[in-house]
Amino acid sequence: MKTQQVTRLFDLLDVYSENYSSKPDALLKRKAGKWHAYSSRDYINYARTISLGFLSLGVGKGTKIATVFVNSPEWNFFDMGIMQTGAVQVPIYPTVSEDNYCYILNDSNSEYLIVSNNEVYQRVKNICPNIASLKGIFSIEKVKGLRHWKELLELGLNHPDPQILDHIKQGINPDDLATIIYTSGTTGRPKGVMLSHNNFISNFTACAAIPHYTSKDKVLSFLPLCHVYERMLNYLFQSCGMSIYYCENIEKIGDQIREVRPDTFAAVPRVLEKMYNRVVIRGKNLKGIRKTVFFWALRQGHKFELNHECGLYYDVKLFIARLLVFSKWKKALGGRVRLIVSGGAALHPRLARVFWAAGMPLMEGYGLTETSPVIAVSTFEKGGLKFGTVGPVLPGVEIRIADDHEILCRGPNVMLGYYNRPERTREVIDDEGWFHTGDLGVLIDGKYLRITDRKKEIFKTSTGKYIAPQVIEQKVKESPFIENIMVIGENRKYAAALIVPNMEYLRGWCKVKEIKFVSPEKAIRNSKIIKRIREDVEHFNMELGKTEKIKKIRLLSNPWSVDSGELSPTLKLRRKFILEKYARIIEDTYRSQEFNYKVEEE
Repeated sequence: MKTQQVTRLFDLLDVYSENYSSKPDALLKRKAGKWHAYSSRDYINYARTISLGFLSLGVGKGTKIATVFVNSPEWNFFDMGIMQTGAVQVPIYPTVSEDNYCYILNDSNSEYLIVSNNEVYQRVKNICPNIASLKGIFSIEKVKGLRHWKELLELGLNHPDPQILDHIKQGINPDDLATIIYTSGTTGRPKGVMLSHNNFISNFTACAAIPHYTSKDKVLSFLPLCHVYERMLNYLFQSCGMSIYYCENIEKIGDQIREVRPDTFAAVPRVLEKMYNRVVIRGKNLKGIRKTVFFWALRQGHKFELNHECGLYYDVKLFIARLLVFSKWKKALGGRVRLIVSGGAALHPRLARVFWAAGMPLMEGYGLTETSPVIAVSTFEKGGLKFGTVGPVLPGVEIRIADDHEILCRGPNVMLGYYNRPERTREVIDDEGWFHTGDLGVLIDGKYLRITDRKKEIFKTSTGKYIAPQVIEQKVKESPFIENIMVIGENRKYAAALIVPNMEYLRGWCKVKEIKFVSPEKAIRNSKIIKRIREDVEHFNMELGKTEKIKKIRLLSNPWSVDSGELSPTLKLRRKFILEKYARIIEDTYRSQEFNYKVEEE
């Protein structure tokens, strides 16, 4: 692999040309029930033709082009095609609100918009007339009333001077702006994070040294490419010449993992938790000795330590557990997985241990959009991983823990700044170049970074005691009964929690206990179900300090999702939104004298 020649992101196309020119399956997507492959040569040609098409439209250095895509090879064609002209891609999540679409397109001054399909177009259709800068819209799939992307290709193929593109590329520098990524906006308006070519390249080249990927490896990509996490890894996978299979719908990842049999994939903790919970549910449904063996194996997995630290007797038990139970789990994930990357939120150590025990190494990393994104990540080197931490700091990156425990970061991965918001940039990047992450953390053994909470999410009760909600939420979510939880209590006498039960698990439990499960709405009012979930909360309360204990809970029947607004596109809690949406329920909860009570949900 030759990554030393990559100084601009589109130089990855030269890596394909030099190292993987005969690769028939560089990028793949599922179409009409089959995987359709694009070769490395297809990739290079499409990107070049799109560049020339944009040049024919008058696109030049600094022009903003917005894209609203599901994961697909075409995302890459446009990514490279845009950057080769010196233009700037503005990727937008397909699931944001009309208000945010309008804000981002206007704030970025985008001149062109590329959408995947009619479903995406319908989300932006009404606001497009309000975007003064917008000159045209293209679609990948054919959409009535829109120009198809093949028209752009025709413009490129008919460009009178195709060699001009090579001249333009020579004038693009590593520190030039490559993209503006608007943060998902868990609070307030999203901010446009300006990232250069070098921001990304410094990050993926440092990360590329961690695994041993080859051009024969396959990866399944299902996290949004418009997010910095999957996008950076996407560049890393390309630099290694891997075959990248794009899953357009995250709900289909189970089937497609078994079909593709990838060597690796990236996930957020919530996805991994769901995978784990499905395994546990299957175990619950077993009978007799098989059920006993299953949960014995699971207990061995929860005890896993690296480097045979548990001793020979444990190693023998782990061998048996892998043979009888974990091998089936690994087979359900394709059977070839040798690395899973976790990021975007805190991962529970128990989850990491059990994946390792199952023979699927799970590496956790930490970073932000503003840091391209990785600041710290676990490695395969001796001493490169410690459960309960996000690993050592990435080579080339510096961190400092401030007096108030905020994590500060400095290095080539730190953004150029916030677009159109110099005052906000000055607030987070100080005169010495330190980026203030807003996250709190500690260094364990002077080497491993542990994230303790989000600075802005820590709140104070009316008694003056501080509560770090993420720590509590992570503990309580160990319960298989709990799908999601948000701890509340700012300016209240004590902490309480909104809880979304895991309805799939609950159905199975009700069947075993011979409790009639009619609907989620009725389930959250069933006294036996409330009592069972309350028992788990009380169990975890025993591990918490006096002021941290959850005194009341409130069960909610509707799942939290990106579409309904409670979760960001990276599946983090949008706390401000949740507080506003469930304001009446929260007030009712605190007025009640009971530990938990039953009132109609809004």
